[in-house]
Amino acid sequence: MKNIIEIKDLTKNYWKNEVLKWVNLEIEDWDFFALLWYNWAGKSTTIKILTNLASKTWGKIFINGLDIDKDFSEARKYIWVVPQEFNFDVFSKVEDVCTLQAGYYWVDRKAALERTEKYLKKLDLWEKRDSRVKQLSGGMKRRLMIARALIHEPKILILDEPTAWVDVELRQTMWEFIKEINKNWTTIILTTHYLEEVEELCKNMAILSGWKIIEQAKVKDIIAKLDEQTYILDLEENFSGVSKDFKEKYFLKEIDEKNIEITVKNTVNLNELFELLDKENIKVKSIREKQNRVEALFMKYLKK
Repeated sequence: MKNIIEIKDLTKNYWKNEVLKWVNLEIEDWDFFALLWYNWAGKSTTIKILTNLASKTWGKIFINGLDIDKDFSEARKYIWVVPQEFNFDVFSKVEDVCTLQAGYYWVDRKAALERTEKYLKKLDLWEKRDSRVKQLSGGMKRRLMIARALIHEPKILILDEPTAWVDVELRQTMWEFIKEINKNWTTIILTTHYLEEVEELCKNMAILSGWKIIEQAKVKDIIAKLDEQTYILDLEENFSGVSKDFKEKYFLKEIDEKNIEITVKNTVNLNELFELLDKENIKVKSIREKQNRVEALFMKYLKK
Protein backbone atom coordinates (compact mmCIF):
# COMPACT_ATOMS: atom_id res chain seq x y z
CA MET A 1 0.00 0.00 0.00
CA LYS A 2 1.31 3.47 -0.87
CA ASN A 3 2.18 6.17 1.65
CA ILE A 4 -0.40 8.97 1.86
CA ILE A 5 1.99 11.13 3.94
CA GLU A 6 5.79 11.16 3.84
CA ILE A 7 7.82 13.42 6.10
CA LYS A 8 11.56 13.49 5.48
CA ASP A 9 14.08 15.17 7.81
CA LEU A 10 11.52 17.73 8.99
CA THR A 11 13.24 20.40 11.08
CA LYS A 12 11.85 23.62 12.51
CA ASN A 13 13.76 26.31 14.38
CA TYR A 14 12.33 29.41 15.99
CA TRP A 15 15.36 31.67 16.15
CA LYS A 16 17.87 29.43 17.98
CA ASN A 17 15.25 27.14 19.52
CA GLU A 18 14.66 23.74 17.93
CA VAL A 19 11.00 22.73 17.82
CA LEU A 20 11.37 19.74 15.47
CA LYS A 21 14.58 17.89 14.71
CA TRP A 22 15.03 15.55 11.72
CA VAL A 23 11.55 14.02 11.98
CA ASN A 24 10.92 11.16 9.55
CA LEU A 25 7.46 9.66 9.31
CA GLU A 26 5.55 7.54 6.81
CA ILE A 27 1.79 6.98 7.05
CA GLU A 28 0.07 4.55 4.71
CA ASP A 29 -3.16 5.20 2.85
CA TRP A 30 -6.22 4.16 4.94
CA ASP A 31 -4.13 3.88 8.10
CA PHE A 32 -5.46 4.87 11.52
CA PHE A 33 -2.35 6.42 12.99
CA ALA A 34 -1.76 7.77 16.50
CA LEU A 35 0.73 10.45 17.48
CA LEU A 36 1.67 10.63 21.15
CA TRP A 37 3.63 13.67 22.26
CA TYR A 38 5.69 14.15 25.40
CA ASN A 39 5.24 17.65 26.85
CA TRP A 40 3.63 18.85 23.60
CA ALA A 41 6.94 18.39 21.78
CA GLY A 42 6.27 19.96 18.40
CA LYS A 43 2.70 18.69 17.93
CA SER A 44 1.10 21.98 16.92
CA THR A 45 4.07 22.93 14.77
CA THR A 46 3.96 19.66 12.81
CA ILE A 47 0.22 20.03 12.16
CA LYS A 48 0.66 23.64 11.08
CA ILE A 49 3.47 22.71 8.67
CA LEU A 50 1.36 19.91 7.17
CA THR A 51 -1.46 22.39 6.52
CA ASN A 52 0.82 25.25 5.42
CA LEU A 53 0.05 27.43 8.45
CA ALA A 54 3.73 27.45 9.40
CA SER A 55 6.95 27.23 7.40
CA LYS A 56 9.61 24.60 7.98
CA THR A 57 13.33 25.24 8.31
CA TRP A 58 14.32 22.07 6.50
CA GLY A 59 12.94 18.84 5.11
CA LYS A 60 10.38 17.58 2.61
CA ILE A 61 6.70 16.73 2.97
CA PHE A 62 4.62 14.79 0.46
CA ILE A 63 0.82 14.52 0.70
CA ASN A 64 -0.65 11.88 -1.60
CA GLY A 65 2.59 12.07 -3.59
CA LEU A 66 2.49 15.87 -3.95
CA ASP A 67 5.40 18.00 -2.73
CA ILE A 68 3.76 20.71 -0.61
CA ASP A 69 6.55 23.14 -1.50
CA LYS A 70 5.64 22.90 -5.18
CA ASP A 71 1.92 22.19 -5.26
CA PHE A 72 0.25 22.90 -1.94
CA SER A 73 -2.91 24.27 -3.55
CA GLU A 74 -3.57 20.77 -4.89
CA ALA A 75 -2.23 18.91 -1.84
CA ARG A 76 -4.48 20.84 0.58
CA LYS A 77 -7.56 19.24 -1.02
CA TYR A 78 -6.53 15.92 0.50
CA ILE A 79 -6.15 17.01 4.14
CA TRP A 80 -8.13 18.68 6.90
CA VAL A 81 -7.57 19.26 10.61
CA VAL A 82 -10.18 19.15 13.34
CA PRO A 83 -8.47 21.30 16.01
CA GLN A 84 -9.14 21.28 19.74
CA GLU A 85 -10.48 24.84 19.71
CA PHE A 86 -13.87 25.69 18.21
CA ASN A 87 -13.22 28.04 15.29
CA PHE A 88 -16.55 28.77 13.63
CA ASP A 89 -18.97 31.69 13.80
CA VAL A 90 -21.18 30.96 16.80
CA PHE A 91 -24.00 33.02 15.29
CA SER A 92 -24.17 30.88 12.13
CA LYS A 93 -26.73 28.15 11.64
CA VAL A 94 -25.42 24.61 12.00
CA GLU A 95 -26.31 23.71 8.40
CA ASP A 96 -24.65 26.86 7.05
CA VAL A 97 -21.37 26.01 8.80
CA CYS A 98 -21.10 22.88 6.63
CA THR A 99 -22.39 24.26 3.33
CA LEU A 100 -20.10 27.30 3.55
CA GLN A 101 -17.12 25.01 4.10
CA ALA A 102 -18.08 23.05 0.98
CA GLY A 103 -17.83 26.22 -1.10
CA TYR A 104 -14.17 26.67 -0.18
CA TYR A 105 -13.45 23.34 -1.90
CA TRP A 106 -15.54 23.90 -5.03
CA VAL A 107 -18.24 21.42 -3.98
CA ASP A 108 -21.40 22.32 -5.91
CA ARG A 109 -24.50 23.40 -4.01
CA LYS A 110 -26.47 20.19 -4.58
CA ALA A 111 -23.64 17.94 -3.38
CA ALA A 112 -22.97 20.29 -0.45
CA LEU A 113 -26.57 20.00 0.77
CA GLU A 114 -26.57 16.22 0.34
CA ARG A 115 -23.30 15.80 2.24
CA THR A 116 -24.42 18.20 4.97
CA GLU A 117 -27.54 16.15 5.58
CA LYS A 118 -25.53 12.90 5.44
CA TYR A 119 -22.93 13.90 8.03
CA LEU A 120 -25.23 15.84 10.34
CA LYS A 121 -27.48 12.78 10.51
CA LYS A 122 -24.56 10.44 11.16
CA LEU A 123 -23.41 12.70 14.00
CA ASP A 124 -26.92 13.16 15.45
CA LEU A 125 -27.04 16.87 14.60
CA TRP A 126 -29.66 16.93 11.85
CA GLU A 127 -32.43 18.09 14.19
CA LYS A 128 -30.19 21.02 15.15
CA ARG A 129 -29.56 22.12 11.54
CA ASP A 130 -31.49 25.39 11.94
CA SER A 131 -30.06 26.17 15.39
CA ARG A 132 -27.33 28.73 15.97
CA VAL A 133 -23.95 27.28 16.87
CA LYS A 134 -23.95 29.17 20.17
CA GLN A 135 -27.01 27.13 21.23
CA LEU A 136 -25.14 23.82 20.96
CA SER A 137 -23.53 21.99 23.86
CA GLY A 138 -19.78 21.46 23.88
CA GLY A 139 -20.16 17.87 22.67
CA MET A 140 -22.42 18.97 19.80
CA LYS A 141 -19.91 21.62 18.75
CA ARG A 142 -17.21 18.96 18.73
CA ARG A 143 -19.32 16.79 16.42
CA LEU A 144 -20.07 19.77 14.19
CA MET A 145 -16.32 20.33 13.79
CA ILE A 146 -16.01 16.78 12.45
CA ALA A 147 -19.05 17.14 10.15
CA ARG A 148 -17.62 20.32 8.67
CA ALA A 149 -14.25 18.66 8.13
CA LEU A 150 -15.84 15.83 6.14
CA ILE A 151 -17.86 18.01 3.75
CA HIS A 152 -15.20 17.98 1.01
CA GLU A 153 -14.43 14.33 1.88
CA PRO A 154 -10.65 14.64 2.35
CA LYS A 155 -8.42 11.58 2.05
CA ILE A 156 -6.63 12.55 5.29
CA LEU A 157 -8.28 13.73 8.51
CA ILE A 158 -6.20 14.95 11.44
CA LEU A 159 -8.09 14.78 14.73
CA ASP A 160 -6.41 16.85 17.44
CA GLU A 161 -7.66 15.58 20.82
CA PRO A 162 -11.17 14.99 19.38
CA THR A 163 -12.72 13.61 22.56
CA ALA A 164 -11.20 16.05 25.06
CA TRP A 165 -13.89 17.32 27.45
CA VAL A 166 -16.40 14.84 26.01
CA ASP A 167 -18.39 12.52 28.30
CA VAL A 168 -17.91 8.76 28.19
CA GLU A 169 -21.12 7.99 26.28
CA LEU A 170 -20.44 10.55 23.56
CA ARG A 171 -16.82 9.41 23.33
CA GLN A 172 -17.96 5.88 22.49
CA THR A 173 -20.37 7.20 19.83
CA MET A 174 -17.61 9.29 18.25
CA TRP A 175 -15.26 6.30 18.29
CA GLU A 176 -17.74 4.25 16.30
CA PHE A 177 -18.25 6.99 13.73
CA ILE A 178 -14.53 7.66 13.35
CA LYS A 179 -13.87 3.94 12.83
CA GLU A 180 -16.57 3.90 10.15
CA ILE A 181 -15.10 6.75 8.11
CA ASN A 182 -11.62 5.21 8.37
CA LYS A 183 -12.93 1.85 7.20
CA ASN A 184 -14.65 3.42 4.19
CA TRP A 185 -12.13 5.83 2.70
CA THR A 186 -10.23 8.13 5.05
CA THR A 187 -6.75 8.02 6.57
CA ILE A 188 -7.03 9.18 10.19
CA ILE A 189 -4.22 10.77 12.19
CA LEU A 190 -5.12 11.00 15.86
CA THR A 191 -3.40 13.02 18.57
CA THR A 192 -4.59 12.07 22.02
CA HIS A 193 -3.61 11.59 25.66
CA TYR A 194 -6.01 8.68 26.13
CA LEU A 195 -4.08 5.45 25.61
CA GLU A 196 -7.33 3.46 25.65
CA GLU A 197 -8.37 5.54 22.64
CA VAL A 198 -5.21 4.51 20.81
CA GLU A 199 -5.76 0.85 21.68
CA GLU A 200 -9.39 0.96 20.58
CA LEU A 201 -8.93 2.83 17.30
CA CYS A 202 -5.42 2.83 15.90
CA LYS A 203 -3.27 0.38 13.94
CA ASN A 204 0.09 2.17 14.09
CA MET A 205 1.58 4.90 16.23
CA ALA A 206 4.60 7.12 16.78
CA ILE A 207 5.94 8.60 20.00
CA LEU A 208 7.66 11.97 19.91
CA SER A 209 9.90 13.40 22.60
CA GLY A 210 12.71 15.92 22.55
CA TRP A 211 11.39 17.22 19.19
CA LYS A 212 11.99 13.93 17.44
CA ILE A 213 10.38 10.51 16.96
CA ILE A 214 11.69 8.04 19.54
CA GLU A 215 9.52 5.08 18.46
CA GLN A 216 7.26 4.12 15.56
CA ALA A 217 5.57 0.71 15.37
CA LYS A 218 2.29 -1.16 15.48
CA VAL A 219 0.11 -0.15 18.43
CA LYS A 220 -0.04 -3.70 19.81
CA ASP A 221 3.77 -3.98 19.82
CA ILE A 222 4.26 -0.72 21.70
CA ILE A 223 1.48 -1.38 24.22
CA ALA A 224 3.04 -4.77 24.95
CA LYS A 225 6.06 -2.95 26.38
CA LEU A 226 3.87 -1.68 29.22
CA ASP A 227 4.44 -4.88 31.17
CA GLU A 228 2.93 -3.79 34.49
CA GLN A 229 0.55 -1.31 36.03
CA THR A 230 0.02 0.00 39.56
CA TYR A 231 -3.48 0.59 40.94
CA ILE A 232 -4.65 2.39 44.06
CA LEU A 233 -7.54 0.65 45.79
CA ASP A 234 -9.94 2.40 48.15
CA LEU A 235 -11.28 -0.20 50.59
CA GLU A 236 -14.66 -0.46 52.32
CA GLU A 237 -13.05 -1.68 55.55
CA ASN A 238 -9.68 -1.26 57.24
CA PHE A 239 -6.88 -3.26 55.63
CA SER A 240 -5.88 -6.27 57.76
CA GLY A 241 -3.25 -7.91 55.56
CA VAL A 242 -3.18 -10.66 52.93
CA SER A 243 -2.01 -14.25 52.72
CA LYS A 244 1.53 -15.34 51.84
CA ASP A 245 0.31 -16.76 48.50
CA PHE A 246 -1.16 -13.39 47.52
CA LYS A 247 2.06 -11.57 48.41
CA GLU A 248 4.04 -13.96 46.22
CA LYS A 249 1.82 -13.23 43.22
CA TYR A 250 1.33 -9.46 43.56
CA PHE A 251 3.36 -6.56 44.92
CA LEU A 252 1.18 -4.88 47.55
CA LYS A 253 1.88 -1.74 49.53
CA GLU A 254 -0.27 -0.31 52.32
CA ILE A 255 -0.87 3.45 52.02
CA ASP A 256 -3.11 3.81 55.09
CA GLU A 257 -5.88 1.86 56.81
CA LYS A 258 -8.27 2.01 53.86
CA ASN A 259 -5.98 2.47 50.84
CA ILE A 260 -3.49 0.06 49.26
CA GLU A 261 -1.37 -0.10 46.11
CA ILE A 262 -1.19 -3.25 43.96
CA THR A 263 1.20 -3.70 41.03
CA VAL A 264 0.23 -6.32 38.44
CA LYS A 265 1.50 -7.54 35.08
CA ASN A 266 -0.49 -6.26 32.10
CA THR A 267 -1.42 -9.85 31.32
CA VAL A 268 -3.43 -10.07 34.56
CA ASN A 269 -7.19 -9.85 34.18
CA LEU A 270 -8.62 -7.35 36.68
CA ASN A 271 -11.64 -9.59 37.26
CA GLU A 272 -9.24 -12.31 38.39
CA LEU A 273 -7.57 -9.83 40.74
CA PHE A 274 -10.92 -8.84 42.27
CA GLU A 275 -11.85 -12.50 42.79
CA LEU A 276 -8.59 -13.09 44.66
CA LEU A 277 -9.12 -9.96 46.75
CA ASP A 278 -12.61 -11.19 47.60
CA LYS A 279 -11.13 -14.49 48.81
CA GLU A 280 -8.81 -12.45 51.00
CA ASN A 281 -11.92 -10.72 52.44
CA ILE A 282 -10.83 -7.38 50.96
CA LYS A 283 -13.80 -5.37 49.73
CA VAL A 284 -12.88 -2.73 47.13
CA LYS A 285 -14.92 0.47 46.99
CA SER A 286 -13.06 2.05 44.04
CA ILE A 287 -9.93 1.57 41.93
CA ARG A 288 -7.78 3.99 39.92
CA GLU A 289 -4.48 3.94 38.09
CA LYS A 290 -1.59 5.39 40.08
CA GLN A 291 -0.02 6.77 36.92
CA ASN A 292 -1.64 7.63 33.61
CA ARG A 293 -0.71 4.87 31.12
CA VAL A 294 0.48 7.41 28.56
CA GLU A 295 2.83 8.89 31.17
CA ALA A 296 4.04 5.41 32.06
CA LEU A 297 4.69 4.66 28.40
CA PHE A 298 6.71 7.84 27.95
CA MET A 299 8.71 7.23 31.11
CA LYS A 300 9.59 3.75 29.88
CA TYR A 301 11.04 5.17 26.66
CA LEU A 302 12.71 8.16 28.32
CA LYS A 303 14.62 5.85 30.66
CA LYS A 304 16.30 4.13 27.69
